[in-house]
Amino acid sequence: MPERVLVTPEAVTVIEKLKSLHGDLLFHQSGGCCDGSAPMCYPRHEFRTGNQDVYLGEIAGTPFYIGRAQFEYWRHTQLIIDVVPGRGAGFSLEAPEGVRFLTRSRVFSDEELAELGP
Repeated sequence: MPERVLVTPEAVTVIEKLKSLHGDLLFHQSGGCCDGSAPMCYPRHEFRTGNQDVYLGEIAGTPFYIGRAQFEYWRHTQLIIDVVPGRGAGFSLEAPEGVRFLTRSRVFSDEELAELGP
């Protein structure tokens, strides 16, 4: 079965550094407002998921969630979490490191979508 979320090797390096500084982490794909549509990284114990959050999988041993409404827009795509130089606007843990996480996407093929199911 295709994975709904992947991570680049460069992003794994940053995630591992953040784990060494902050412990277990959690990602949540932001739906807009102040943080745009950036993937946000938090200490796992500081972010509570709820009924409106959809679990997409793990990246670098870290759970990745997206809000249900946002998921409806992105359900036909595979999210690829990358990292780029610069400072994002928000509360994500990578901001002081001079980089920001970025979501790229790839549209699933019809075969992959059928395999994923509803």
